[in-house]
This record gives sequence, C-alpha cells and structure tokens, in this order.
Amino acid sequence: MSESSGGRSRLLTYVPFGLVLLIAAVGFLLVSMQHWRRGSVLLGLALLVAAGLRAVVPPERVGLLAIRSRVVDVLLYSGFGVAILAVALTIEWPR
Repeated sequence: MSESSGGRSRLLTYVPFGLVLLIAAVGFLLVSMQHWRRGSVLLGLALLVAAGLRAVVPPERVGLLAIRSRVVDVLLYSGFGVAILAVALTIEWPR
C-alpha cells in the first residue's frame, strides 16, 4: 500500500463525521439568522444522520461518530434527534 493511499484511507475515516458536522453547521447558521425552526429541524436531522451512519458504517471507518458502543450511540443519537425534531415542529410562535 502506498503512502498516499494510507493518507486517503485515514481521511475517509472522517467523512461521516464531516457530513454530520456540515448539516449541523448549516442548522446553526439558520438559527443564527432567526430561522430557528428550520435550523432546529436540520440539527435534529444531523443527529438522525449520525445515528444512521453509526449503525451502518464499520467501526474502523466511523471516526469521531463513535463515542460509546454502537447500540448506545445509535439509541442516543436517534433519541436526541427525534426529541429536537419534535420540539422544533410542535412549538408555536406567539402572534
């Protein structure tokens, strides 16, 4: 295996985390621009994407998404994602 191939392989380890981070960053950007509902929905979706990636990506490729065991990570990511989505979609803005 060549040296550039090893570097590329290590870089691919961070792609799942980078995807989740990108979605979350766009969500935070929307929240900061006063679009809190859309931004919150994106933050919840980022956690659900993290749960899905943690469930299907092999442990040697999951990178920074791995915190605890796979089952605990998937349950917590999906639980928090659903909770954020529920709050974002059910709170009414006062008129």
